[in-house]
Amino acid sequence: MTNPLLADWTTPFQMPPFAEVEDAHFEPAFDKALAEARVEIDAIADQAETPTFTNTIEALEKAGRKLDQVLTVFYTVAGVDSNETREGLMRTFSPQLAAFSTDVTLNAALFDRINALWESKDSLDLTEEQARVLYLKHRNFVRAGAALQGADRERLKEINTQLSQLGTQFSQNLLADERNWFMELEMGDLDGLPDFLRSAAKSAGEEKDVQGHVITLSRSLIVPFLQFSSRRDLREKAYEAWTSRGAMGGETDNRDLTRQMLELRHEQAQLLGYENYATYRLETEMAKTPERVRELLMNVWKPAKAQADADAWVLKQMMQSDGVNGDLEPWDWRYYSEQRRKQDHDLDEAILKPYLQLDRMIEAAFDCASRLFGLEFSSVDVPLYNADCRAWEVSRDGEHVAIFVGDYFARSGKRSGAWCSAIRAQQRLEGNIRPIVVNVCNFAKPPKDQPALLSYDDARTLFHEFGHALHQMLSDVTYEMVSGTSVPRDFVELPSQLYEHWLEVPEVLAQFATHAETGEPMPRDMLERLLKAANYDMGFQTVEYVASALVDLEFHDGPAPQDTMAKQAEVLDSIGMPPAIRMRHATPHFAHVFSGGGYASAYYSYMWSEVMDADAFAAFEEAGGPFDAQMAKKLEDTILSTGGSQDPEALYTAFRGRLPGVDALLKGRGLDTAA
Repeated sequence: MTNPLLADWTTPFQMPPFAEVEDAHFEPAFDKALAEARVEIDAIADQAETPTFTNTIEALEKAGRKLDQVLTVFYTVAGVDSNETREGLMRTFSPQLAAFSTDVTLNAALFDRINALWESKDSLDLTEEQARVLYLKHRNFVRAGAALQGADRERLKEINTQLSQLGTQFSQNLLADERNWFMELEMGDLDGLPDFLRSAAKSAGEEKDVQGHVITLSRSLIVPFLQFSSRRDLREKAYEAWTSRGAMGGETDNRDLTRQMLELRHEQAQLLGYENYATYRLETEMAKTPERVRELLMNVWKPAKAQADADAWVLKQMMQSDGVNGDLEPWDWRYYSEQRRKQDHDLDEAILKPYLQLDRMIEAAFDCASRLFGLEFSSVDVPLYNADCRAWEVSRDGEHVAIFVGDYFARSGKRSGAWCSAIRAQQRLEGNIRPIVVNVCNFAKPPKDQPALLSYDDARTLFHEFGHALHQMLSDVTYEMVSGTSVPRDFVELPSQLYEHWLEVPEVLAQFATHAETGEPMPRDMLERLLKAANYDMGFQTVEYVASALVDLEFHDGPAPQDTMAKQAEVLDSIGMPPAIRMRHATPHFAHVFSGGGYASAYYSYMWSEVMDADAFAAFEEAGGPFDAQMAKKLEDTILSTGGSQDPEALYTAFRGRLPGVDALLKGRGLDTAA
């Protein structure tokens, strides 16, 4: 019987045939596809023909397609529906893939061909995109150690394998803590919880086979519980569990793993000729150096901390008025901040939330994309990996653009957070290949036959991930290695964070923020209060983010610490971290940095991109408004369609005419007047 993972897919839009795939298919398909990929790489490296762009660079782009096909399906389902079998397979595949990647980049014959092309690049008559691809390919090989010799090459192979294994273990430990911990609530424990949260907690209990209500470690449950529960003791219990993920002791404790990973990264960077990992990593980002990253973060830290300190004083007075003595604690902040928001802005999330229905917010994201870029979205029946998923065909002027899949609800076995991935990336090298893009979120699933309701932060997350999806869907390049979101880490968040701004356009909310029961639009005065409060509690949000980014930077900008928790405490103490606020991502559950290293030394990138997104949206406001057609076309032509085919500074300058300063960010966060 043919393994469906290795077959040519004849499904609509060549979607993976998820229903036909069983866990037992993955390992044999992986083994066969990996062996095939090795043969393809060797054929490119060992050919007798003189190196050309076609027989070397383009051949490398085409190599390993069957392996990509297998892994795309595997990692899609492993991230959203994990189980013991899939976790075991991840531990099996991870070191093999690391070894394969290292074998490719350390293949001397292959690098000789790439290097020969690089040295003769001026005579190759390459297009601008081809020149960029050659530059990136050569740089990637050099940075991966292609020029190393002897024992250094062998040690690098060992490091890469170990880092891959440790990153996988980190992720699985974190998922285990998130999956296994929950807090049952008796009826008396529900004090202060609004109906939407009680319903979500009831649904979570059903998933855990518990009679009654439970709070899990899903952000969509924990955050509103901390906002509304009047039970300070339960808030403390839930908060401490949430912030202790990865540090609960036993087999799932991540603390020593982080130390090992930082030591290996430091050794890796020094083998490659760099002073430390941050210097190595940031060389290819827009920021370029740790010093520039630190300067940005500290320029934001000072006003953010001043605002947070002022807010903490107000919240402490509110707490004392409730008869609670002592210090304002981290599990108190969201509760009293929510009370203050009601007082200062007359906004009650329990009243606001019915106006932010998931389905209507999806429609809003689609409508903005239609008005800006002429895209149309129609529901389609295609194979999907979970019954909660839904799919749309994206078209423009009658032509197919992409398939977009939305997977919005939290569930056991799904890793936390929100992300955008491509089951298939756009490219033209092997035909007009259009992308299949997935947005994954972790919103609270409502009881059956009830609409899913979002917080305003949830709605912003939906728009953020859809901004990433647009970057994938509107990509128009020849080579997959520069397609869509294949850009430097501190540029990739620009389209996503920029798209968040359209959620705050009054006419968008006026049209799509309609009440789940009555269908009535959000009252104008509520809409105005909501938008006026857009920067509410921004001191808290900025402090918890910048603290995490600074800890990440200091972990990598020097020798690896022997005790990561002690180093974390040292960094936080040095910047005067407010005691009632903790890092957004403490080290043992800092998945951005330790699950795979994608944001290692680069968690700052959200803020680097925000400097640009605040300035980019101002370009629309300075033109004809948020839906200015000429500005939208310019955004697509210079940024969204080009992927990584040009240097990001050149792309942004082509869009805006200049690079922005930090002032736009401070103004956008309402911190420009902070002390």
